[in-house]
Amino acid sequence: MSESEFPGSEQVGRIAIPPILDEEMDEAGLLVVEGGKVEELTLTQTLPDERIDAHLRVFYPLISRGNFKRLIEEGHITINGRTIKPTHTPKAGDVVRIEWPKPEAAGAEPEEMYLEILFEDEDLVVLNKAPGVVVHPAVGHYKGTLVNGLLHHCRGQLSGIGGVARPGIVHRLDKDTSGCLVVAKNDQTHIGLAHQFAERKIHKMYRALVCGQPAEASGQIRMNIARHPTNRKRMAVVEGQSGREAWTSYRVVERLREAASVEVMLHTGRTHQVRVHFMHLCHPLIGDDVYGPRANKNFTAKTGIKARRQMLHAFQLGFRHPRSGQAMRWQAPLPKDFLEVLAALQIKEPAA
Repeated sequence: MSESEFPGSEQVGRIAIPPILDEEMDEAGLLVVEGGKVEELTLTQTLPDERIDAHLRVFYPLISRGNFKRLIEEGHITINGRTIKPTHTPKAGDVVRIEWPKPEAAGAEPEEMYLEILFEDEDLVVLNKAPGVVVHPAVGHYKGTLVNGLLHHCRGQLSGIGGVARPGIVHRLDKDTSGCLVVAKNDQTHIGLAHQFAERKIHKMYRALVCGQPAEASGQIRMNIARHPTNRKRMAVVEGQSGREAWTSYRVVERLREAASVEVMLHTGRTHQVRVHFMHLCHPLIGDDVYGPRANKNFTAKTGIKARRQMLHAFQLGFRHPRSGQAMRWQAPLPKDFLEVLAALQIKEPAA
């Protein structure tokens, strides 16, 4: 697999409301505007098959439909002086008023916590997230998150534009995924990194252990991903033009007992992308009881091994430093639980 090229980051002297990005959430969504600014635009077309939250991306292509939906539901976007629903049909002559909200102060409290720092300077922190750690406070996880530890470590010096309870968080890994994560200490860095994520200029390499052995030594998975039609907490591969583009490259590193160790490069960043794509290949991740319960049950029956989490690790992360423009890359060592499962599955050569 070829290495990504890293263009220079754009320096933007305005407030930004970026998305949270990674294999857990979608990429596009960066909105660069002045916090508190009010804008109006007049629509020139009637589009009976279009939704207003999707149509507004024509004017602001770097903000996701999901973010527009949220702004509409919170009353920040009106049409002809009236509140609307995200499903409103755009009509010629409609006057759209957008009140861009100011970033809110983070609500998380500092907590002393061990953090494995791979790199740190005045602008950002790159760390190796341990498995089992939630990135930011959410329902059921108000304490003990990575954000709580970062607030203590950085003494509150984190970018304020990630939204409530998410200071500094440009992208995230889910609770049971370990590895490289970058955090912004100031707004300019946050904006520069978010641009690189949105433009797919971030190098993201993962290591995974999968059930069974892929037939090919390497390959490309280019299958769109969308919400599962009946289980909204899951994602699924969809055919045709529906869903969102998702592109994964992989290479088999080592063939194991009833399994394989694979290196995975993400070219896009859809929700649960690695897990969904390997489920589609009929080789779900070891330990992934959401996307591969039957395969994992069979795997455990054959090997006697049951992983406590999905065996997925963000192995490498690379980007251009937003301030200096220097291309940088880090590698997070494989965690203990990953190495233990890997060692237990390695095929022993018979003694001579």
